[in-house]
Amino acid sequence: MSTDAMPPREDDFERGLRNRRSVLGEEWVRASTAGANGFNADFQAFITRYAWHEVWGRPGLDHTTRRLLVLGMTMGLARWEEFELHCRAALRGGVPLEKIQETLLQGAIYCGVPAANTAFKITTGILKELGLLPGPAPLTPPSRVQFHHTFSQPALRVALQGAEQGQPVVFSHALGLDLHMWDELAQSLAPDHPVLRYDHRGHGGSGHGPGAFTLDDLVDDAARLIREWGRGPVAFVGLSMGGMVGQGLAIRHPDCVSRLLLANTTAAYPVAAQEAWAARVQAVRDGGIAAVIDMVVQRYLHEGFRAAHPEQVERLRATLGRQDAQAYVRACQAVAAVNYQDDLHRIACPTHVVAGALDAGATPAMAQAIAGRIPGAQLTVLPQASHLSVAECPGEFLALVRHWLQP
Repeated sequence: MSTDAMPPREDDFERGLRNRRSVLGEEWVRASTAGANGFNADFQAFITRYAWHEVWGRPGLDHTTRRLLVLGMTMGLARWEEFELHCRAALRGGVPLEKIQETLLQGAIYCGVPAANTAFKITTGILKELGLLPGPAPLTPPSRVQFHHTFSQPALRVALQGAEQGQPVVFSHALGLDLHMWDELAQSLAPDHPVLRYDHRGHGGSGHGPGAFTLDDLVDDAARLIREWGRGPVAFVGLSMGGMVGQGLAIRHPDCVSRLLLANTTAAYPVAAQEAWAARVQAVRDGGIAAVIDMVVQRYLHEGFRAAHPEQVERLRATLGRQDAQAYVRACQAVAAVNYQDDLHRIACPTHVVAGALDAGATPAMAQAIAGRIPGAQLTVLPQASHLSVAECPGEFLALVRHWLQP
């Protein structure tokens, strides 16, 4: 190859130097390069060109990912001088502390607890130095969560926590998600209430059961779960698909429910919506769950919230991505067929209906249609919420639930 076709050495060096400054900081790089001498100058130039340009300059990984990989590898090799250098640079460079924490926890498994212990000690020292160390936290949560599965089949994964006394509360999640959708709300209520969350069949850690299932099957799942728990009747909080289950539970198993909160849900879909559900089902059959994740995220969280909370968007996408495609199709078909409108008048327990003003899937009009048919039901429309109102407006949602739980 002609030397004319190759980029000048100086260009690669300057590009590498820019990357080195952006990762490690101007001050450190200036000190490092200023210390070059006749013995180490060629080495400094070599790593600047090849490490900082040829590798750090590649487009395949973003700099945050590369930083975390370096932390994991230097931790595994016990290269603590390099670990400290890159850890300090990562924190100064805006890498989220929770991502560094997760990297070190992952390293505890694959590099060993002694390596993780040293890594956490070094990182804690850096955090103190930079004034970024979080405040004290208990080693165990104030309300310990116990996970188990139902004895009855299909086995449903259950999370239990909270007080021994008080109104028992059950949370029922949205299509494609799992019981972790309720983590923060459950933790907030646990000091005063026994709290149960569960994964619908085919979701999270719950079993599928044989063949297709209907919404009534999901309702019967909730009823057997409550009876197995032995704490009923319960205050039942359901959002989206969970809200449909709540309606069916209060209609078909009224002995299980003492009060009902139905959020971002509907009692029936218009005929026009059936085509959209059929298209979603076909998309998943053709391309797997990944084919609908973008669409679901846009429907679940409004644009402004997505822009302001990218970390929550990432968690939502990850949860949806773990969903079994076949179970998701079955759940979509069950949800699309919901038809409780003519039976809502049979709901006798105190009921509160919650809607998001920005919700395009379960509109305020659909919420009004539910509230108008349940005797004595109340309706609240959250102006800054779309579909996952508990995520978009957690403070308002918690206040509403606390008020609703008052005798």
